[in-house]
Amino acid sequence: MRTLLYNCGEVAHLSTGDDEFPLSGERMVDRESLIFPPGMGILIDSGKILEISPMQEIVAEFAPWYPTKSENGGTKVVDVGGMSVVPGFVDSHTHLVWSGDRSNELAMRNSGKSYKEISRIGGGIMKTVNSTRSAPQEQLVESGLRRLDSALKNGTTSMEAKSGYGLDLDSEVKLLEVISTIGRSSPCDVRATWLGAHDFPKEMTRNEYVEHLITDQLPVISELSLAKWVDVFCEEGWFTNEQTEEIVSASKSFGLESRLHVDEFVDSGGLQLASELGSVSADHVACSNDDARISAAESGTVQTFLPGTPYVLGKSLDLPIMKCIKEDWPFSFATDFNPNCPITSLPLIGSLVTHRIGIDPITALAAVTRNPATTMFQDTREVRGVISEGVIADLNILWSPSADSWCQTPGTSPIRHTFKNGEIVNSNNVY
Repeated sequence: MRTLLYNCGEVAHLSTGDDEFPLSGERMVDRESLIFPPGMGILIDSGKILEISPMQEIVAEFAPWYPTKSENGGTKVVDVGGMSVVPGFVDSHTHLVWSGDRSNELAMRNSGKSYKEISRIGGGIMKTVNSTRSAPQEQLVESGLRRLDSALKNGTTSMEAKSGYGLDLDSEVKLLEVISTIGRSSPCDVRATWLGAHDFPKEMTRNEYVEHLITDQLPVISELSLAKWVDVFCEEGWFTNEQTEEIVSASKSFGLESRLHVDEFVDSGGLQLASELGSVSADHVACSNDDARISAAESGTVQTFLPGTPYVLGKSLDLPIMKCIKEDWPFSFATDFNPNCPITSLPLIGSLVTHRIGIDPITALAAVTRNPATTMFQDTREVRGVISEGVIADLNILWSPSADSWCQTPGTSPIRHTFKNGEIVNSNNVY
């Protein structure tokens, strides 16, 4: 059945230029080219957007019987009530699947302990690894689906999900199988990343573990087709640049592209390395230098800022996002959902960057829709994160006529309805 969205408020279509590439620079702040004014209609057919036109014209052509009837001859009209329509959100960096609890680490951080210090005394990643290894697969599926449902209620229609809390072959395979099951059980698109190189298990030396990743885990992950990408926690005190390059190069030979954790705590040259390796994205990048950001822009490696992480770690939100806009360097935002940062809401991330850093709401919207979509669907060449004719209908209807409202209700979902592949998959009654 066709669905005609009638009486739309602002439609933030974000479709300008070649939609297979991210927006950057002045194009991210050119609201006139990114937003249709109120009064448009959107016709959806077979999961894709067939036409976008002024609402009276589109009704006259496809539903001349409206408003006498709301449904006729295989076409249904949905009155949006003057509310804004924006693309479905794309969360390109999450640690969706894990077990355990690290709530006690907040008090440690507040008492002055660093991330490294907490890790050394038994907290951090390895604490979660120990809990996750022993968790039944069914339990991990159940908790992952709950988290994904929370993200969906906040408008996320596509999500990247990493392994990384197993750190041995069986556990990493288990986690990736869980991610696959979750993806098949939810309307949300879920795409997996193998993050075996998240930390070093105590049962091996560091060199032994890198060798284990390349010779034992990687061939199995590849043979089972469990992941789209490889990730490495390339940070001082964890995986070195040399180890990262070794793992990524080996993964390339198995057909896996990379998206890397880099430069979260210090500038260790991680963004520069990601650019040289051709990674689709380099994430965190809080401390990267300007030359590396130039290299990333030139190589097509999209910088992904994760403002929720410094927020929960009690650090400054002094991220160089304004400079990226000024210098025309493409970037995205993501939640970094994990045991320390259990944020499933991209609108909350949007609130952080708009309310605390002063980023324009539509610029921030592009950074959680079109821009991350260019790193998530390169293999299929599917355009996502925009509202355009011929594109898959992943949409959010907001509770406001203004597209700016998508990030202005921290703590409450701004989403009225979510459409995935042209079908309503979420309805919130929060206002």
